[in-house]
Amino acid sequence: MSKAADVIATLGGKDNIELMESCITRLRVQVRDVKGVDEKACTALDGVHGVHVSGHVVQVVVGPVAEELADEINSLLK
Repeated sequence: MSKAADVIATLGGKDNIELMESCITRLRVQVRDVKGVDEKACTALDGVHGVHVSGHVVQVVVGPVAEELADEINSLLK
């Protein structure tokens, strides 16, 4: 599985993701059900430096590869 697919899985799967965008070092993800997010599994992924959850918004800290990773994730969400 690719890193993008792994991130999607830890965020509760394709159907749990409403919106995905990148910031300089983070992926900002709006999820339908925050209970579907596995913070520990996401943080354990190679290249993920942290996960912050606030309401239905999850920020995945991935460093300078955020834009490239967001593009790959968004292509898998289509």
